[in-house]
Amino acid sequence: MTEIKPHAAHWGFFDAVTEGGRLVGVRPFGQDPVPATLIHSLPATVHSAARVDRPYIRKGWLEGRRRGALRGGDAFVPVSWDRVTRLLAEEIAATRATHGDAAIFGGSYGWSSAGRFHHAKSQLQRFLGLGGGYTSSINAYSYATAQALVPHVLGTNEVVLGRMTDWAAIARHAKLMLCFGGLAAKNGYVTSGGSAMTYGPNMRAAAAAGVRMVNISPYRGDTEDALAAEWVPIRPGTDAALMLAMLQHIVALGREDRDFLARHCVGWEKLRPTLESRTPEWAEAITGIPAATIRDLAERCLDNPTMLTAAWSLQRADYGEQPYWALVALAAALGSIGKPGQGVAFGYGSSGGIGNPRRELPGISLPPARNPVQHFIPVGRITELLERPGGTLSYNGRELPLPDIRMIFWAGGNPFHHHQDLNRLLRAWAHPETIVVSEPWWTAVARHADIVLPATTTLERNDIAHSSRDRFVRAMHQAIPAQGQARSDHDAFADIADGLGYRDRFTEQRDEAAWLRFLYDKWRTACGRFGFDAPDFDRFWAEGFVEMPPPEPGQEYTQFADFRAEPEAHPLDTPSGKVELFSETIAGFALPDCPGHPAWIAPRESLLEAAEDELHLLSYQPPTRLHSQLDPGPIAAADKIQGREPLLIHPEDAAARGLQDGQVVRVFNARGACLAGVRLDAKLRRGVVLLATGAWYDPLEPGVPGSLCVHGNPNVLTADVGSSSLTQGPSAQSCLVRIAPWEGPLPEVRAHIPPAIEEMPA
Repeated sequence: MTEIKPHAAHWGFFDAVTEGGRLVGVRPFGQDPVPATLIHSLPATVHSAARVDRPYIRKGWLEGRRRGALRGGDAFVPVSWDRVTRLLAEEIAATRATHGDAAIFGGSYGWSSAGRFHHAKSQLQRFLGLGGGYTSSINAYSYATAQALVPHVLGTNEVVLGRMTDWAAIARHAKLMLCFGGLAAKNGYVTSGGSAMTYGPNMRAAAAAGVRMVNISPYRGDTEDALAAEWVPIRPGTDAALMLAMLQHIVALGREDRDFLARHCVGWEKLRPTLESRTPEWAEAITGIPAATIRDLAERCLDNPTMLTAAWSLQRADYGEQPYWALVALAAALGSIGKPGQGVAFGYGSSGGIGNPRRELPGISLPPARNPVQHFIPVGRITELLERPGGTLSYNGRELPLPDIRMIFWAGGNPFHHHQDLNRLLRAWAHPETIVVSEPWWTAVARHADIVLPATTTLERNDIAHSSRDRFVRAMHQAIPAQGQARSDHDAFADIADGLGYRDRFTEQRDEAAWLRFLYDKWRTACGRFGFDAPDFDRFWAEGFVEMPPPEPGQEYTQFADFRAEPEAHPLDTPSGKVELFSETIAGFALPDCPGHPAWIAPRESLLEAAEDELHLLSYQPPTRLHSQLDPGPIAAADKIQGREPLLIHPEDAAARGLQDGQVVRVFNARGACLAGVRLDAKLRRGVVLLATGAWYDPLEPGVPGSLCVHGNPNVLTADVGSSSLTQGPSAQSCLVRIAPWEGPLPEVRAHIPPAIEEMPA
């Protein structure tokens, strides 16, 4: 019998179509004007052979090969849930008793579920926090550098990931939009918490209203053809030099907004002298953009109402603070911050929902548990944490202690996707005694675990999807039974907590159904304080969604409008209450790699210092999956070349190396090597290649550092270096590689089949 159930994913809302307990299809949500094609990968992925069917333990761990053992090459032994639950309760208790609570790392990071109750990070950190605490991580791989820097400059991170100036305001008031790093439509289909509203239609409406888009990027394809954007090809990693040169030209013309700089900013008098030598001619040699073009861009910003934006990718690079800070300074000199539809924001084109008009309403989330352990690391420094127990790490003016991690508990994420320099991570991964991973699939992090718990997918449980960037709340009805012996994180953690004596504190004596009603009713009550009367839970669950009211007509939102109008009455949350073009706080840290004002600092790795045969590799989010999710699906598979991830390269760069379209090549540097398939693309700037993130890490020799990834994971090539000692964000976009034809037979891609399984006596 065919059944239809409302559901949601990061790629949009949909109805799940099931027959005989299997997902056989999906139907886009009727209110979604431009549904994502990615949802059609779900049936094959949910029923993939790569699913973890029951609990497993690494054979070497059972035999005593624990701390110091390289993981990834061992067989796994199936065990019962009863056995693994008892064992985990014992291991957690022993680790806490012997080494302290900080010896457990709660490594949950990733887009684990659109649902707010079964969100893996929330469940895991609640479980570990109530049990005594854990060493944690802060910030996000996507924008970690910005999260640490921008509060120093603008007093908030709303300009990076919160409520930004909306597209309706841009369409009505702006005439020019400079998009550093592009404005990719594909990223709009992906939203944490799920969505029925990509920003694509609003972005296109702004272009149709007369907003001239300028794509300042090494790749013309970073804006879609419908925007008719002007392309300014730039060398990767040199955006700060371009911005400073534009600033210098504005000052040379005497056209900086002196009133705004005096009333709303501090530090201009210290920044301005540093600009004298940063001429357009100086920047031309660095950026590859003609000086005349740089002057023209600056003058057009002066002559037109302008919105400035930079993609998140710009700050995922060596000294990634500098382009973001420099762009704020450019907006300040223009005096555009807080003007209707103008100013500066970061991330338009980077994730779904950004800039969509909406009303401010509360969100839905699982109540967190306090973490008694105060130790944390920036999210991108996991390798360093494992490499240097007892050491310290510079971060945001502090020296963070690095605990000796004896146990890692990971759920809802995949560090062997997100992290850089995977060969270095593999060596560091040998340090803990026990690594526990809760996963639906045999991803690389599961293959490199000691204990693997089979987790349900969203389609195997009930939940509520909601994003603060969307006007809809979606009911997620369980569509299919749990596959194999899979269990939800909540149920698995509740049983382990039972063995440790705190089940009732973890569950609050609620099952899944009671939690969903509790979370919804709490949200509904909060909405009432904002003037929105949401339907009761039973009606919501029966109808499948709630639609919240849109903003009133003519109520376009512009960020910092109140601050602009009355800076004394509405100060920023900075030490001065103003935009900090020079930060006394940062200057006081006396850091060698981040001065107290925006500056040009040459990247550690870029085309400026490249050998003749080196190319700049940029890793990007593909349209065929989200990070590594859906990689076993048919859409990702159809995009691959002979089973490998495509490497986009300019035809002339390919010809210079004797490479043909569709050919498999070896991409390599001193950190590692992978195979990829050549795809010619004339939209690229010469000297730049693109390789998407997310092909499941598949080393030719599992468990051997330096082994060739036969599938095309770019993070065997990227550098694991903090963007600076201020922010310690990832710097994946600063990466040079060489390319050579692959000679000989092609190795088999084994990423999507389970590892070796062996039975052992109980």
